[in-house]
Amino acid sequence: MSLNHIRPWRNIYRRKSRQIMVGNVPVGGDAPITVQTMTNTLTTDIKATIAQVLRSAEAGADIVRISVPDQASAKALKEIVRESPVPIVADIHFHYKRGIEAAEAGAACLRINPGNIGSKERVRDVIQAARDHGCSMRIGVNAGSLEKHLLEKYGEPCPDAMVESGLEHIRILQDNDFHEFKISCKASDVFMAAAAYQQLSEATDAPIHLGITEAGGLTSGTIKSAIGLGNLLWMGIGDTIRVSLSADPVEEVKVGFEILKSLGLRHRGVNIISCPSCARQGFDVIKTVEALEQRLEHIKTPMSLSIIGCVVNGPGEALMTDVGFTGGGNGAGMVYLAGKQSHKMSNEQMVDHIVEEVEKKAASLEAQAAAESQAAE
Repeated sequence: MSLNHIRPWRNIYRRKSRQIMVGNVPVGGDAPITVQTMTNTLTTDIKATIAQVLRSAEAGADIVRISVPDQASAKALKEIVRESPVPIVADIHFHYKRGIEAAEAGAACLRINPGNIGSKERVRDVIQAARDHGCSMRIGVNAGSLEKHLLEKYGEPCPDAMVESGLEHIRILQDNDFHEFKISCKASDVFMAAAAYQQLSEATDAPIHLGITEAGGLTSGTIKSAIGLGNLLWMGIGDTIRVSLSADPVEEVKVGFEILKSLGLRHRGVNIISCPSCARQGFDVIKTVEALEQRLEHIKTPMSLSIIGCVVNGPGEALMTDVGFTGGGNGAGMVYLAGKQSHKMSNEQMVDHIVEEVEKKAASLEAQAAAESQAAE
């Protein structure tokens, strides 16, 4: 349940952007902020790539990006797109033919910098292919691959150079009367990326794709992305996000949703509120939370669960969650349902019981939502 109507300090006022479509997924405008990831398999390994796309989609990915570095990859893309339950973005860098082939293969969007693919004629050919096949585009500016003339002008990668690069690429598309595009301005440096995105958000009404590029491994990359993306999202900037981790793409999706959930911008699955544990704990909080995270991964219905080791903060946290468990004494704790004390449960049976209560609550919320949807029709 959203409390924003009675707690205005929790409101985030999103930047107004125009809306485009990536396949059947709206990006920008008042559409939900989408979560993306990118496969790290060889695109020509069709079976492995499809498997990774399916796992990412199951984890909640709204859009999946796939690199198309050569003609064989473009050929493989057609089969991958056919099997994907979510729109596929084709990652194109320098060869204009790959963009045309990817559009023909069914890609929903081309990640491409139009200024990098050659002559005006080649740019027009790619734009025409996008038009013919209903593709949108993403302009992908990266601090590590800025144009030579901009590096000479500014001396080094910097926010001004990144934004100027983005606006130059935008101009190319607009000069060709193509407006179905979004844009990113990524850097591995959080300060540089944040400054570039802030400038960019004021310079265009295009939907913005947020990312801290090459953020690092699972732990360091998650922290860097949470700081960079979290602050921008808090300012209302960002229409779609990708957390770039040297890790399984599924982890990128999980982290992306956790960032959005922490800001109240997307709600998917169980939000577990748990204490770090201390000598007061009445049960092993850390192991319990680990077990619950694994066993509740299948729940997609938004709901909250509090797991607190003792009665200092436990009852207060449980008042604000759908299901809660607070540690007590004598090998048992208190179960809370809808914020109210319900019944005691032994620590030994607690995990199974909480899973059962969460599943029951999720089924009830799904039934309620279905009934409301039917009534609205």
